[in-house]
Amino acid sequence: MADWFEEFRTYLPKYLSAESQERLFKELGQFPANIDSRLYTTKLKDERTVFQGDGLARVWVSNLPDPTVREARVMVLSNTCDTAPENESLMGPRLIYCPIISLPRWEEALRQQARIPSTEFLANIRAQKVSTMFYLPKNNALGEEAIALLDRINNCDLQKLNLDELTGTRLFTLSDYGFYMFLFKLSIHLTRIREGVSRN
Repeated sequence: MADWFEEFRTYLPKYLSAESQERLFKELGQFPANIDSRLYTTKLKDERTVFQGDGLARVWVSNLPDPTVREARVMVLSNTCDTAPENESLMGPRLIYCPIISLPRWEEALRQQARIPSTEFLANIRAQKVSTMFYLPKNNALGEEAIALLDRINNCDLQKLNLDELTGTRLFTLSDYGFYMFLFKLSIHLTRIREGVSRN
C-alpha cells in the first residue's frame, strides 16, 4: 500500500475496518464526480436510532423572527451518541437539525424573484463547494435533489418526538462516504480556525 495512503489513514475514522477504510479512501479519491446515491446507505434503515446526518421527514422548524412553526424535512446535526435513548442528559436531550429544501423549487423561487443563480453556482452546490449548504442527491424518499441549509439550525426536545415515527419515516442515512463528507462540510461551516482575526 502506498505511503501516502498510510499517512491519510490517520484522518480516517478509527472504528472502520481496514477494508472499509480503503473503500472510503477510494470514494473520497473520486470526489466530486461521485456525489450520487453513494452518499446513502440502507444498512441502518431498521435501526431505532437517529444518526447524525439522517434525513427526517417531519420535525418542527422555525425561521425567526417569523414566529410560525411548521413541520418540514430536516437533516440531523446532533451527534449520534447525544440522541441515543440510553444516554442520559441532566437538562434533557435536544435534537439539533437544519431544514432540507427542494433544490429545483428553490431555484424556481429565485428565478421568479429575478435572482437567477448562475450555472456555476448551481454546479458548486452540487460539488459541495458552498459551505452553507449540504447537497443531497435524489433518492426514492427525497424524490428530488435537495439541499440542507446548514445556516438555519433549529433544535427540539427529543423527548417530545416519537422515536419510532422519526426512524420509520427516515428519508436517508448517510454512508461512510456521505458521513465523512457531511462532517467535513459541517466543520468548515462552523469551525474555521483561520478566520483572519487577531483576538488579542
